[in-house]
Amino acid sequence: MPKSKTREKAVFTPPEQKVQKIKVESSTWIPRFMVAFFVIGLAWMVAYYLGLNWTASLGAWNVVIGFAFIAGGFVISTRWR
Repeated sequence: MPKSKTREKAVFTPPEQKVQKIKVESSTWIPRFMVAFFVIGLAWMVAYYLGLNWTASLGAWNVVIGFAFIAGGFVISTRWR
């Protein structure tokens, strides 16, 4: 049985492209809003557990509101570079 020919040409490799790294900085509002949301969420839940009158009408929903503010702070923190 005849032997098959071997490939004599080199395999094509595309030329390397130079990629410029762009330094992206965060806006100044991102850490401010992040900390504000954390503090507001914590203060809201502390006010509820201390039994302040303005939180009494919402009942247990105060915990949900407090955690929503804290979760909002985490969502904003994902945009911080």
